[in-house]
Amino acid sequence: MTTREKVSFTNKGGQRLSAELELPDGQDPTTFAIFAHCFTCTKNLRAVRLISQALAAEGVGVLRFDFTGLGESEGDFEDTNFSKNISDLLAAATFLEEQHAVPTLIIGHSLGGAAVIRAATQLPSIKAVATIGAPYAPDHVLNIFEDDLETIEEKGQAEVNIGGRPFTVKKQFIDDLRETSSAEVLGALNRALLIFHSPIDKIVGVDNAGKIFKAAKHPKSFMSLDSADHLLSDRADARYVGRVIGAWAAKYVEVEDAAPKAPEVQDQDTAESYADNTLTATLRNGYQTDLQTRGYTLRADEPASMGGTETGPTPYDYLLGALGSCTAMTLRMYAERKEWPLDGVAVRLSHEKIHARDCASCETQKGKVDRIARVLTLTGDLTDEQRARLIQIADRCPVHRTLHSEVTVDTREA
Repeated sequence: MTTREKVSFTNKGGQRLSAELELPDGQDPTTFAIFAHCFTCTKNLRAVRLISQALAAEGVGVLRFDFTGLGESEGDFEDTNFSKNISDLLAAATFLEEQHAVPTLIIGHSLGGAAVIRAATQLPSIKAVATIGAPYAPDHVLNIFEDDLETIEEKGQAEVNIGGRPFTVKKQFIDDLRETSSAEVLGALNRALLIFHSPIDKIVGVDNAGKIFKAAKHPKSFMSLDSADHLLSDRADARYVGRVIGAWAAKYVEVEDAAPKAPEVQDQDTAESYADNTLTATLRNGYQTDLQTRGYTLRADEPASMGGTETGPTPYDYLLGALGSCTAMTLRMYAERKEWPLDGVAVRLSHEKIHARDCASCETQKGKVDRIARVLTLTGDLTDEQRARLIQIADRCPVHRTLHSEVTVDTREA
């Protein structure tokens, strides 16, 4: 689970750049990374977000931001160019150094991949570079508006359509892309390099990955993304990239030992700890909610189909989790008191709403009722009588009793 913070910093021109910092829950980051999005994309592209979350789950703090003139950042896109993107990356590194720690990992998607390679050569703290679907030469992006190049050359600018959105592109942008020497920069990179690319990428062909790999010096690695598209539309592909980067980078970046925060365990009777237990739920972003209790930090969210971002279990998942864990603990305690050979307990639960008329044991006859199905798997050399008794005891776990008792919730504003 991760924590997301909205932050901002200023670029060389004094414009505010909107950013988000993805951090691991319950521990300090082992290292920090910067993520550069693709051409005309934003920090909120789903693949960028999912990769950042996967890295944060591995202990890496990830700063992703909107380049000047894009997303929520200030400035005009038409006045930017590739060199200014690199300048924005340097500003992001300065922000991390001043507010947290120097970044040691830098990641770029598509044109952002070409940008991070160049930015890395100007950032001594960077030890590892990862690119995703990156072009060998930055001017590869000119293919996107090839039909408008003549107009841009003649008139100095033109409005082009990129991904269904209009952008004004000036001649200085074109000239800046063409002036960059890729082979020279890659040869002087002198950092560990990981190249991700899909063999069926229709936007930036996989031959670009081959050229990057050939021009770079070791240590360098290539990871095929098989059937992924350029934008990593499949969530599984994005999460895979994040996990692989996390494992690979650990070999090259200087990481600090970071342990989860120890829970504050109170020396008191278990029953009293239940009574004194307080849980705080704090809404962070969309439906994303942080839960804090007794020193532990958890995360709740909703699935994408409900408008959530799928960064944690749903409230009902936690409800089932409370019942399932309480059931397993209760059976363990009972078996230990009886000295029965119960080796293990697995509790499988599901929740659904059904029509009251379909529930033979329900008092309610109208509308819908909640039904929880609970299936127990008991392992150990138990007799049939012992197994039958344990199934009965499951109904006596405290959470089960709470669900079946009258419950009041008193709500007030703090």
